[in-house]
Amino acid sequence: MKKVLTLVAAAIVCLGASAQVQFGGKVGFDLTNFWGENAVHGMKPGYQVGLLMEYKFTPTFAIAPEVVFASQGGKGDLIDIDGYKAINTTWTTNYINVPVMLKYYATPSLSIDFGPQVGFNVYSKYKMKDYKSVDIKDETKAADFGLGLGATYNLTNNAFVQARYTMGMTNAFKDEGDKAKNSNIQIAFGMKF
Repeated sequence: MKKVLTLVAAAIVCLGASAQVQFGGKVGFDLTNFWGENAVHGMKPGYQVGLLMEYKFTPTFAIAPEVVFASQGGKGDLIDIDGYKAINTTWTTNYINVPVMLKYYATPSLSIDFGPQVGFNVYSKYKMKDYKSVDIKDETKAADFGLGLGATYNLTNNAFVQARYTMGMTNAFKDEGDKAKNSNIQIAFGMKF
């Protein structure tokens, strides 16, 4: 993770001298769940907060790396091999996500955003109703890879709103029989400087 953050910081410093570079931050609301075979599909509300940089290398194209903390996971009822049903179970799998979005400006104010994302697992737990949380970080993978697609609308030169869907491409859990991948719908508000 340190290498990725160092590369992002180096890119920001190298491009910082250009007038076409903007820095900023964003906060937002997420609806997350898992998708795939054996996945629990209930939506869990979450949040995100992060920093971003946008380098506009032509009037219509830009690249925008971000570093975002996102509270992800899912909700639902789990039935194990012995038939035991865990009712009202919530999984929380939080990540530091590093998406790198390629932005196509369809208009001066609206961009279509697409790109890869790598997420670094900060902590993972699950909680059943009326019971304490259980740490499951050892059962979840340290990194998550996904693809994001969305749009950004610039309200002013500095303020923007953003909508994005990120689909996980790798299993979130180490158990190969548990084919559950992350899924994240994001709505965010941000400022660029």
